[in-house]
Amino acid sequence: MDFFKKEKRTALEAIEYAQWIAHAPMVFQATRVMRDNGILKAIQDAGKKGITLEEVVEKTKVPHYGARVLLESGLGIGLVVENDHKYTLTKTAHFILNDRMTRVNMDFVQDVCYEGLFNLEDSINNEKPEGLKVFGGWNTVYEALSLLPENVQKSWFSFDHYYSDDAFPLVLPLVFKNNPKKILDIGGNTGKWSIACAKYNPEVHMTIVDLPGQVNMAMANIEKHGLLDRLSFHGANILDENQKLPKGHDAIWMSQFLDCFSEKEIISILNRCYEAVNDDGFVFILEPFWDRQRFEAAAFSLQQTSLYFTAIANGNSQMYDSRVFMKCVEAANFEVVEQIDQIGVSQSLLKCRKKK
Repeated sequence: MDFFKKEKRTALEAIEYAQWIAHAPMVFQATRVMRDNGILKAIQDAGKKGITLEEVVEKTKVPHYGARVLLESGLGIGLVVENDHKYTLTKTAHFILNDRMTRVNMDFVQDVCYEGLFNLEDSINNEKPEGLKVFGGWNTVYEALSLLPENVQKSWFSFDHYYSDDAFPLVLPLVFKNNPKKILDIGGNTGKWSIACAKYNPEVHMTIVDLPGQVNMAMANIEKHGLLDRLSFHGANILDENQKLPKGHDAIWMSQFLDCFSEKEIISILNRCYEAVNDDGFVFILEPFWDRQRFEAAAFSLQQTSLYFTAIANGNSQMYDSRVFMKCVEAANFEVVEQIDQIGVSQSLLKCRKKK
C-alpha cells in the first residue's frame, strides 16, 4: 500500500487543506444538521431545477437566518452549488444523504465520539479513555454498553455491525472447512455470529464469552431465534488474566474484538486461547487492518477510528497496522496459516494454529 509514502499536495493545496482541518468541527456539524433537519433532502427533491433559500425555509421550517448560514456553509463545504439564487445538490451531499456507510460513520462520530473527543489530549497523556466520562464513571465503554443512552447504543452497534455483518456470509465456509463441532465465540456481543454459525451448521455448538451485561443481551437475542439449546454462555472480564477460557474447542472466533485491547492484552488473550483450543484446532481472527485496505479512504477511516479507542473505548487500543498485530500473534506461540484480505467492507481473516 503506497497511500502514505510521499507528500501529495502543493504548497497552495496544503494551506487550503490546513483550513479544512482548522474548521473541521464546523464542517462536520453543519453537514450533520443539514442532513438531519431536512435541508439537503429538500434540495435533493428539487432536482436539477434547484430551490431558493425561501423555498428551503418553507419546506423545512428552519428559520430563515439558520437556513441561510447553513447553506452558505454548505457552499464552502461542497454540499451544494448555487446558480441564479437556486441551490442544487452535489455528489458529496448525495452520499451524505443516501450512503449507508457514511451515515453509520457520521452517527457514530456524533453520538459516541464527538463530545468525548474534547478530552483526547488527556486520554493520550494518561492512557485512559478520559472522554468516556461524558457518559458515566466506567473504566471502558464495554462495561457501559448495556447502560448507555438509547441513541448512543444504536449508533455504536450500527457502526460495529456494519463493518462485520457483510463479512459473515463470506467467511462462514472458511471457518467450517474443517467441520468444527465446538466453537468459542469470544466477544460475542449480541450473538450475531453465533446465530449465523448455528443456522449454517446444525451440528455445531457455540459458546459465547463476553462481559455479563453483553451475555444477557446475547441470551435474549438468541432466545428469539429459538437457538438456546445450541449455545452456551460464559460471562467473563477478558481483561482479568486469572479468568480462564473454557477448554476443548475445535475453533475460536474473534471478530473485531482484539482491536479493543492493547498489544500486551492481545498477547494475554491469545495465550488463554492457546490453552482453550484443541491442538489440531484453529483460531480465526477477523480484523480491519488499516494497512491492508484497497482504498485510501478506508485506511483513513480506520486510522481516525483509532482515536475513538483512545478517548472513549479504553485508552490503549486501536485499529491496528497488521505488522504490529502479527507480532502479537507470534508472541502467543501461534502461526498464521492463511490470511485473506479485503473481505466485505474492510476485513482481513487470519487463520491461526499453534506453532509446531
